[in-house]
Amino acid sequence: MTTTLTSTSTVASVETIRACFPALARRHEGHPVAYFDGPGGTQVPQAVADAVSDYLLHHNANTHWDYPTSHETDAALLRAREALADYLNGAPDEIVFGANMTTLTFHLGRALGRGFFKAGDEVVVTELDHHANSDTWRALASERGLALRVVRLRPETGQLDADDLEHALTPRTRLVAIGAASNALGTINDVAAVARRAKQHGALVFVDAVHYAAHQPPDVRALGCDMLACSAYKFYGPHVGVLWIRRDLHAALDAPKLRPADDVPPEKLETGTLCHEGIVGAGAAVDFLASLAGPDGTRRERLERTGAELHRRGAALLERLWHGLRAIPDVTLYGLPPEAARTATLSFVVAGMPSRQVAGALAKKGVFLSHGDFYATTVAERLGHAEDGLVRAGCAAYTTEAEVERLLEGVRALA
Repeated sequence: MTTTLTSTSTVASVETIRACFPALARRHEGHPVAYFDGPGGTQVPQAVADAVSDYLLHHNANTHWDYPTSHETDAALLRAREALADYLNGAPDEIVFGANMTTLTFHLGRALGRGFFKAGDEVVVTELDHHANSDTWRALASERGLALRVVRLRPETGQLDADDLEHALTPRTRLVAIGAASNALGTINDVAAVARRAKQHGALVFVDAVHYAAHQPPDVRALGCDMLACSAYKFYGPHVGVLWIRRDLHAALDAPKLRPADDVPPEKLETGTLCHEGIVGAGAAVDFLASLAGPDGTRRERLERTGAELHRRGAALLERLWHGLRAIPDVTLYGLPPEAARTATLSFVVAGMPSRQVAGALAKKGVFLSHGDFYATTVAERLGHAEDGLVRAGCAAYTTEAEVERLLEGVRALA
């Protein structure tokens, strides 16, 4: 049964939000489960599961055929494009769906490689990024004879080296690929400033917003980027990747396609039969987030109110978690302090304990969090934890102060 949110001009309380998530009723070894694994994938509200189920049970069909369920599928996918367009502040025909961000980004890289670059052009990536971003462009550079420039991470702060970034941009820069926020450290990059500098050199800008989009609805117009990718399962939806790409750029791509497939946006970059139910669920996740801000205003306006309030709550939880962990002997924290530009995600290590051991011990107390390098492999290497990895905790819309205290108690017992 779907929980109905009370209409209000303010954002729903954490108690109201928690009532929407059946997963929060789970218990493990006698403990209620506290999910701090949101940076790897959030839990799903009942409304999203209902939308997926309704599509599969009552509207399931393939697209573009002349019978009712096919028409209904076309309409459902269009509604999802409209929802994701509002989430990213783009247009529906600029929204591309795929299996995941990694697959979409590699496919996009291949399409850009067929005509947008020539040998000797330069591509800029960073050490702070998830490798789904940086490795796409490393592969393209290798295949097309491009020069790769890698902006250094400053391990002591978890930020990019600003001077190194400035030096990386040259008149030969053809593309800059940057993360909006680090999935390992929570660092938020000033993408708009980077995009402005890149545009001075005539370069394209690709943004990995997978982690950022879980904490704020991105604004592609304000960022000034040309392409932005995210994943619905990081903001309470199913496992579906989403790509926004500027309409004229999309139209100009020489995308690898089957011969009879559509060769115009938004379907030009979409290959094969997509996960229709997942796309429907992604749209439902956007509507769920908008519903938290009540009925007043456009969907984009309600999403912005929800994002601002959830970011504020997350910052308060992060501050409590940061200072609590910092006070524990033998615990080392990484990244910027709570007052900096960052998301409610942090990584830490406990001296003498591999990250898997820490996560496993906390799981026995019903505290679920991630361990390893989270595909931010270079970050783990630069921090000196390539072998044992990091422990990562992230606060989501349903995280409470009491759950933060449970995490802290568990780490104290270990340390």
